[in-house]
Amino acid sequence: MDDMPLPASPDDFPEDRRPSKSQVKRDMHALLDLGRELIALPAAKLAQLPLDDTLREAIALAQRIHSHEGRRRQVHYVGKLMRRTDVSALRAQLDLWANGSREQTRAMHRLEDLRDRLIDSDEILTQLLERFPGLDIQSLRAQIRAARKEARDNAALPEGREPARKHYRALFQTLKTLDFEDETF
Repeated sequence: MDDMPLPASPDDFPEDRRPSKSQVKRDMHALLDLGRELIALPAAKLAQLPLDDTLREAIALAQRIHSHEGRRRQVHYVGKLMRRTDVSALRAQLDLWANGSREQTRAMHRLEDLRDRLIDSDEILTQLLERFPGLDIQSLRAQIRAARKEARDNAALPEGREPARKHYRALFQTLKTLDFEDETF
């Protein structure tokens, strides 16, 4: 035992390529969190994910368990099974679902803003017609006039009465049918 020289500096130690215990724990907790997300998904979305049969059955069982301790144990079992699964594909699909809905919300807000600007100003209508020359101008102008009249009538309503939104919504639906490739309008 005395024959072995002591390392002089930390650089003399052999390089350890294994992750630390803390990193392994963080990874396992991340898998548990991902497992909880999967358990919270409806069956239709689960069917779209690339899961093996054992994991799919474990998730379905976890969804049916209502006992706190039983559910906790099943969630841990799902996390254990996920160690053998390609989680990058699962995360990518979950991110796509989450960000896809954000993108749809952003697009809807842009259309709502365009609708409001159309009701406020004819200048926007001119720009819209330049961009979409095949647009039915007569129908669009009629919808805008009806939405403006509806807005004036709603402003004159007594307090407590529900405002009419029929033409306001119809104009939005018409704008929704247009193909906006960019966000600059």
